[in-house]
Amino acid sequence: MLNIKIEKTTAPKAKPEGKLGFGKIFTDHMFIMNYTEGQGWHDARIVPYGDLSFSPACMVFHYGQEMFEGLKAYRGTDGTPRLFRPDMNAKRTNDTNKRLCIPELPVEDFVQAVSAVVDVDRDWIPSDPGTSLYIRPFIIATDAFLGVAPSKTYLFIIILSPSGAYYESGLAPVGIWIEDDYVRAVRGGMGFAKTGGNYAASLAAQVKAHDDGYSQVLWLDGVERKYIEEVGAMNIFFKIDGKIVTPMLNGSILPGITRNSVIELCKSWGLDVEERKISVDELLEAQATGKLEECFGTGTAAVISPVGKLRYKDDVMTINGGNIGEISQKLYDTVTGIQCGSVEDKFGWVVTL
Repeated sequence: MLNIKIEKTTAPKAKPEGKLGFGKIFTDHMFIMNYTEGQGWHDARIVPYGDLSFSPACMVFHYGQEMFEGLKAYRGTDGTPRLFRPDMNAKRTNDTNKRLCIPELPVEDFVQAVSAVVDVDRDWIPSDPGTSLYIRPFIIATDAFLGVAPSKTYLFIIILSPSGAYYESGLAPVGIWIEDDYVRAVRGGMGFAKTGGNYAASLAAQVKAHDDGYSQVLWLDGVERKYIEEVGAMNIFFKIDGKIVTPMLNGSILPGITRNSVIELCKSWGLDVEERKISVDELLEAQATGKLEECFGTGTAAVISPVGKLRYKDDVMTINGGNIGEISQKLYDTVTGIQCGSVEDKFGWVVTL
């Protein structure tokens, strides 16, 4: 168990009012913990939120040895702060750390750190429907050294941001651009890891998609360039001829926690769920024959994001008349209900503070 020292701010900020947006406002405190080779993780502390100071030679700036996670705290129907499956974020943190040669964190220490800083800033958890306190844990390499090697020192930091809907349109179906030029990741690379390089690699295609009026990019595999992988900020699901289909995890797809939750929920409802390869050609054929019934993304930020339109080259597929589907709506209501306490948590996913 961590011995966390707490230094409260002497200048608390005013809580935000009105529309929150996403990732623009930050709370009064943050968690910090150091790692030193030979000593391990040490000096866990919660301090006032503020700027950090580093050497220009800090390794994270030059070689990208860093990772991050994303989860949320919710204000329950009884007012109690609630976390959703933080142990899964902790385990995924260590999967990423192993790939990037970053020291692993004990799962219980990760969950304790998240719980502690959220508890200190619990008054920042918004209560309006659709709002939450977004939690951003991250680890950066801090050695001042211009050599390509794993760092010997790191910082583990957690910051908090009260947030509204990830998409300004809320639950309205979005348009997705299937990218046919750039690739995001290949098997054997870092596609499964939660690291900034994967997101930097997505920016050029993201700009192209936005310029054409689409919200996100849907990536194809980096080898054959024909199999569906994931959206920039979400995993992707399809309802094809009554079955729930999602790309199987193959090393180049992020193993989403909401993705896992959706699969478990759908199976518990008796739905057929398939994790397998899905080609663009299969989607086009399913659309042409009327079998492509729904499409939706899953992720911590958006939870469930219905997709009303898919574009691939010159083909534009309008799904379910551009409206939210029955399963998409049921999943959104169920997941958010479990998170906030209005729906029974039969899976033991929620941690209350």
